[in-house]
Amino acid sequence: MGWLLVFLAAVSEIIGVVGLKMYSTQKKNAVNTLLFVGGFGCAFALLYASFQFLQLSIAYAVWIGMGTAGGVLVNMIFFGESRNMGRIISVVIIVAGVTGLKAVSV
Repeated sequence: MGWLLVFLAAVSEIIGVVGLKMYSTQKKNAVNTLLFVGGFGCAFALLYASFQFLQLSIAYAVWIGMGTAGGVLVNMIFFGESRNMGRIISVVIIVAGVTGLKAVSV
């Protein structure tokens, strides 16, 4: 249950990042505000709920890693941000670090 909450928190964070991008570069309308505020709000609430099942340090690190990697990938795919090799390798390192942290956690 805890990992599902962390996964949903990361997805919500990515939605918040998309809303923030649209809010900051396009229109400051209700939909973009809802995506921005609602996404990040849900992310924090779900992360908080996951602490009942997982250690804070592990859940937080995995949430940050998934949200960061997902946010970068979404911005590369949908908003045309740079897809250079350095950025892609950096995302792979984030995923490897989060996976390693999960693998060695007790």
